[in-house]
Amino acid sequence: MHVLGSKEHIRDITNLMKKNVLFIFTVGNTLTAEIPGITVAGANLDLIKYTPPADVELLYYGRCKIIPFPPATPDGKPTPALITYTSLRLTDVPFLVVDSGLVVKPEIPLIDVRAPVGRNIEKEEAMELESAKKCFEFAKILGEKISKSVDALIIGESIPAGTTTAGAVLKALGIKSKVSSSMPENPVELKKKVIEKAVSRLNGDESVLEIVSSVGDPVILVASAIACGSKKPVIFAGGTQMAAVAHVAVRMGFKNGYIVTTKYVAEDSSSDIYAISPIPVVSVDPMLGKSKKKGLRAYEEGFVKEGVGAGGATLLAYSRGIAPERFLFEIEKDYERIIERCENV
Repeated sequence: MHVLGSKEHIRDITNLMKKNVLFIFTVGNTLTAEIPGITVAGANLDLIKYTPPADVELLYYGRCKIIPFPPATPDGKPTPALITYTSLRLTDVPFLVVDSGLVVKPEIPLIDVRAPVGRNIEKEEAMELESAKKCFEFAKILGEKISKSVDALIIGESIPAGTTTAGAVLKALGIKSKVSSSMPENPVELKKKVIEKAVSRLNGDESVLEIVSSVGDPVILVASAIACGSKKPVIFAGGTQMAAVAHVAVRMGFKNGYIVTTKYVAEDSSSDIYAISPIPVVSVDPMLGKSKKKGLRAYEEGFVKEGVGAGGATLLAYSRGIAPERFLFEIEKDYERIIERCENV
């Protein structure tokens, strides 16, 4: 079976994905990613800030413009944007990108909701409260307006170190959680230290927005606001970061949504997305473990796991009649053209 979850939820989500949907990508940065060892979302520390903009450039063009190669882990595991690109290419589903606190702007059309870049939560508040409030208001209006023309919204994200800021938000909200990682060996102790230091600044009576502005990141802020504004169901395409987004949204009045993630997150023994999510979760298998490409098989081995809406994009392809075997074949074709071409330059 390539999709796991309750039969009712699988049916509801796949039916939604067959309708008129819009994919939205909330992409931004948190300077928490500059803490050594906390993320591998970039070939080196200097390149981390380019990962989110390069991810969405790949979605638009099938290549990156601000850097000469697609985002990858230090040892070459490719960005999950590759999976999402393949799905969008095959399904022709429309998408938009929302600047959710980018350090570097991509060479694409962007929606601006005045999101600040997230600061290092180990050292200081993630965002100024007034700035966060204005951004939330703008993103909520955006969600309301764009949802009027579709049957459902699918929201993906890209933000290096986002699992750490998500863990801090969940802890501050009183949720006992274990969040996933882009590495097989989740740096749990490092994340715990950063999260404890960030949350120690709180006094316990903060509002949800105050918590996000203090220990979260701008992607959590924007994604939750879009969901709160939406008049239609929302599918959060992502891993444990989206559980934090969902908790924030639910506490702000959101009611109608699901999380779709990859099996690699769902089976991650260092986290438990089913336990920490306040809304139904479905996981999907992109079949990368059967790939002839070593870089893709690495996902089955615990690298990367999820991001840029990869799980939701996979289920979108399956929902629209693309067989898993064909989807894998098409991902491998794009891998050869996008990833191996750069390796051979």
